Amino acid sequence: MNTSSIVSRVWSFCTTLRDDGVGYGDYLEQLTYLIFLKMADEYSKPPYNRNVGIPEEYSWQSLTSKKGAELEVLYVELLRELGRQTGMLGQIFTKAQNKIQDPAKLYRLIDMIDSTQWVLMGADLKGDIYEGLLERNAEDTKSGAGQYFTPRPLIRAMVDCLRPEPGKTIADPSCGTGGFFLAAYDFLTNPENFQLDKDQKQFLKHSTFFGNEIVANTRRVGRHAKFPRASR
Repeated sequence: MNTSSIVSRVWSFCTTLRDDGVGYGDYLEQLTYLIFLKMADEYSKPPYNRNVGIPEEYSWQSLTSKKGAELEVLYVELLRELGRQTGMLGQIFTKAQNKIQDPAKLYRLIDMIDSTQWVLMGADLKGDIYEGLLERNAEDTKSGAGQYFTPRPLIRAMVDCLRPEPGKTIADPSCGTGGFFLAAYDFLTNPENFQLDKDQKQFLKHSTFFGNEIVANTRRVGRHAKFPRASR
């Protein structure tokens, strides 16, 4: 499946769910949960062989093996139990709730995500999908949307003016979905700006970014947006 067809399927399914009252924000939230689980499954296999701490009973395979009411019950339980985990896993699933009340449509969404290799997909494409949904959600909800969405062209312009440098920390005390962090990361890794050596790459990955966000839904999107880029 090519990238344009993936983007088309993601957007078309959003339109389908809106008919059931699931807005862009709720759709984005459910995508965050499910794509994270699918990527964790992909990373658990060769050549990565990573373990992100998801219990076997709540693995991606546990979701794909269920349908109907059984799937809905498992998904609700999965969200609740993963939210009790420690570390990044617990923070991503903090206060997570199922917003897709039709088990058939939940199954279709899982099937759509299952058909794509998200780890192999470019981080920029995943970013485009997320940022498009964020922008539409901001337009859709109006009130309060500005608390987490800043237009990406404005963010890129600000980063271009500030010109962050390798080996220096970057802090955002109200980081929202991490838009400034991602733009700074892209600036620092652009070969037209810098040719990073091994130590600079390690510093960028582990010691560059520090942020805080008190809104749980916004914070979880920011953490998930960081996940694919950290794997580069």
